[in-house]
Amino acid sequence: MGSNMWKKAKFALGLNLCVSLPKTRDDEDKPWSAVERTSDVSTATDAASTKTCAICLGNMKAGHGAIFTAECSHAFHFSCIASNVKYGNHVCPVCRAKWKEIPFPDPISSEFPHGRTRVNPINWVQDDGTVTLLRRLPRVDSSNRRHHLSCLFSQSEPNIYDDDDPVVFLAEASKDSETTSDRTVHIKAYPEFPSLAKTASEESFTILIHLKAPSAVARPGSFGSLNTGLPALQPSRAPVDLVTVLDISGSMAGTKLALLKRAMGFVIQNLGPADRLSVIAFSSTARRLFPLRRMSESGRQNALQAVNSLVSSGGTNIAEGLRKGAKVIEERKEKNSVCSVILFSDGQDTYTMSSTGSGVNRTIPDYQSLVPPSIRGGADHQIPVHAFGFGADHDSNSMHTISDISGGTFSFIEADSVIQDAFAQCIGGLLSVVVQELQVVVECMHAGVKLAPIRSGSYASQVVDGLKGSISVGDLYADEERDFLVSLSVPPVSTEEEILLVEVGCCYRDPLSKEIVSLVGQQVSVERPESVAGGSMSIEVDRERNRVRATEAMNEARSAADRGGLSEAVLVLESERRMIRESLAGRSGDRLCVSLDAELKEMQQRMQSRQRYEESGRAYVLSGLSSHSWQRATARGDSTDSTSLVHAYQTPSMVDMLQRSQTLLSSPSSPRRPRPPILPSKSFPSHPVPR
Repeated sequence: MGSNMWKKAKFALGLNLCVSLPKTRDDEDKPWSAVERTSDVSTATDAASTKTCAICLGNMKAGHGAIFTAECSHAFHFSCIASNVKYGNHVCPVCRAKWKEIPFPDPISSEFPHGRTRVNPINWVQDDGTVTLLRRLPRVDSSNRRHHLSCLFSQSEPNIYDDDDPVVFLAEASKDSETTSDRTVHIKAYPEFPSLAKTASEESFTILIHLKAPSAVARPGSFGSLNTGLPALQPSRAPVDLVTVLDISGSMAGTKLALLKRAMGFVIQNLGPADRLSVIAFSSTARRLFPLRRMSESGRQNALQAVNSLVSSGGTNIAEGLRKGAKVIEERKEKNSVCSVILFSDGQDTYTMSSTGSGVNRTIPDYQSLVPPSIRGGADHQIPVHAFGFGADHDSNSMHTISDISGGTFSFIEADSVIQDAFAQCIGGLLSVVVQELQVVVECMHAGVKLAPIRSGSYASQVVDGLKGSISVGDLYADEERDFLVSLSVPPVSTEEEILLVEVGCCYRDPLSKEIVSLVGQQVSVERPESVAGGSMSIEVDRERNRVRATEAMNEARSAADRGGLSEAVLVLESERRMIRESLAGRSGDRLCVSLDAELKEMQQRMQSRQRYEESGRAYVLSGLSSHSWQRATARGDSTDSTSLVHAYQTPSMVDMLQRSQTLLSSPSSPRRPRPPILPSKSFPSHPVPR
């Protein structure tokens, strides 16, 4: 028995978790106020050797005194934190989380006459350190867990969710010309060829429209002083209303739930005091853990406590979780200018799914029924749902559909080591929104020039009478870029040496100043000489054409694979890879083309067998489609790793947040190694009866 318990302790070392160890015969004569560290336990990790105590700023090294690791995962010298607690400080000096368990500097043997003792396996040393016991933890069994969950979901909630914290007043953004120019969207347009012969008539002459959002004023999460007593905060970015909808069904038990809590802790710590957060937990039913609350010092503490209280049990009711999330957004009294939903699940909705078709026709689940009407794309104000499918057992089709019809992205979290990074990349974008409600307008400037329908991916577009077109782009993160190909029919001319084809402009709302910004468009013209000899194609146009074509190939391959044609799907992807390599941009070693080729190759490998496609291939392809159709970064495979070739569309704000996450997850001295993927598990032992 003792050997098995020590194995559990060593396993917990890699998970940053605490374990409970039973009292043994050898411990009978030892006072319960102290437990000596045992030489059977491995030495402290490399990460611990580089830690610094936040109280005394001294190094925490194995063999140089006891180290206390709190429930929020921050570590201190035991003597330092014991002294801190002695003077009544019961919150973490680093993250301000309120501790439920604190170190006692004095013997408390009377409190532990029998039963279990809680010890921290992190940073155990082998020679001179002893740890003073914490408050005894109650035994957690299945009945207690069910009771906890029952209490969580049976507590009364208000009928109307209008109890959100008031938004923080932000000082008016500066309107001087230099600052305003820094917050302006940059537009460029590239014709496919710089010139056309006068007698030439082109039915599909292509123009690339390139947009780039302004840079962030400051790094994400920073609003300056945390002193909310100030009359106003100097704005560096738009504050966010974020609603997280989290799956706590039975399949989330153990490591999955622990990793989700850790990832949510990272999100909470990186939100600013003007940002507001609400957390919805769902299993068989759903519950709002707390209303939209500002992430001030007390707000963070409450949020961390609520998340740490989660216990897994029950089935998977995604629709009910989203309904609660939508209710929070619909009924809030006040609104921050940016709003988004994060949905996390490792299973399939077993309560709401309905299907269409009968007989010989294939049954197609009605995934749209999972999404409340208020956050669908057809609503007056679209609320994007960024969906995260975790592990091999989640329903990637439903998660992709939910995100796509709401204007969000779908990320596939395949390995347990990626969950926090995936969240970090997402909030790195959400905390850097600099453009909202962006509309791009294209207008023909020559009598004979006509616009063809615009291929704009997931973005809505329209063309009126072949003369004027528009693309609804929506929000842009800082430094984010968008590319769109516009096809024109260009007539021959008789005398003109140069003709003006189109004018491209845009308008959008600045989320800081609340002003509507209209930009006079860039004009695109081509020369019309008598003849053209060997004109070179624009590499920018060719690059974007490769991206659009690759996205279409991914979709075609997915359709073939879903109907059983894996060999056909692989051939479709191989054909596209060959076309990319032979293209002008591909031959030049263009980074995007290299990334597309690597991604298509990875998709081919995940389609080698039906089992692998069902476990990870479909989700990987759908996440890639989500990324390319919205031109926004998603997590899939190793895309969040800095060494990966597949990390298109990442912005500097996303990279910064990823670096923060990875700094916390691994020490500088030891490289970060990917962990094995989460094994599939069912959300519920049997299908529950829909209610």
